[in-house]
Amino acid sequence: MRVASSSFTNGFLYQSNLLQGQQNTLQTQASTGLKVSLPEDNPAAMAQVLGLQTDASANSQYQNNITQLQDAATTSYSAINGLQTLVAKANEIATTASNGTTSATQMASDATIVSGLIKQAIQIGNSKDSSGNYIFGGTNTGSAPFVATTDANGNVTGVTYQGNTSVAQVEIAPNTTVSAQTLGANTTGSGPRGLITDSRYGADLFNHLISLQNNLTAGNSSTISSTNAAQLAKDEDNIAYQAGSNGVLQSTLTNTSNTAAETGTHLTAQISNTTSADLATTIVRLQQTQTAYQAALESGKMVMGLSLLNYLP
Repeated sequence: MRVASSSFTNGFLYQSNLLQGQQNTLQTQASTGLKVSLPEDNPAAMAQVLGLQTDASANSQYQNNITQLQDAATTSYSAINGLQTLVAKANEIATTASNGTTSATQMASDATIVSGLIKQAIQIGNSKDSSGNYIFGGTNTGSAPFVATTDANGNVTGVTYQGNTSVAQVEIAPNTTVSAQTLGANTTGSGPRGLITDSRYGADLFNHLISLQNNLTAGNSSTISSTNAAQLAKDEDNIAYQAGSNGVLQSTLTNTSNTAAETGTHLTAQISNTTSADLATTIVRLQQTQTAYQAALESGKMVMGLSLLNYLP
């Protein structure tokens, strides 16, 4: 009888190569802790991992955006709060000067105080963030939004807005964008509300403070009572609105940041679950595969070591 030695050899080589491949794969999994590291390891799982990694990258960008917006919002709030204090002081002066009993000397002194408030308000209006960008000039962040004109005595006679009326929208979650920018002024009748000036709400802080300063210098208590007090009340309301809006923005950013952090943790866990090998199970399978491989080698050695003459009649 004749032995089909080529069939045995081919089968033996196929099985031994298969076991060796399985052994190599399991050894890699045991050493790296990963059951998927290359596309060919598990194409379906790798596709899922790539999708999860894309989501994780986008989520990380959202978190970076939120951090930058929180910095801008905090800086803006500090400036807005400063303006609230300033306007409250100006209102106090206007209220006192409106009663008609304030002396000319006191009114002149108050005019000097208001002059200082105007200059302080300009400094606040030209505030910068931690990156050196002006925060109240709209998207024109590279130059001071407010430029003052002064007289020979150093008193501010006018303030011009050099910014624009556009704000940058930043994505903080899928299909969700916000802006942390506050316009210094908006006289267009539409768009974001202006902090210092907005024609829709009667806000025009610099001109109102300049008018109060001039009326105090002139001793015009009746004009202060009939005009300036009401004007400053509108400025105060407008700034209070901006403070409230900023608070809502900061709350939104905090909540969204917490959600993004939870999402990041969940995505990391999903990627780990998809790619990580169960070490205990992997070691057991590796041992079983190694045993089977060694047994295959021994049996092949024994069979292939026999002479074909033993099978001849």
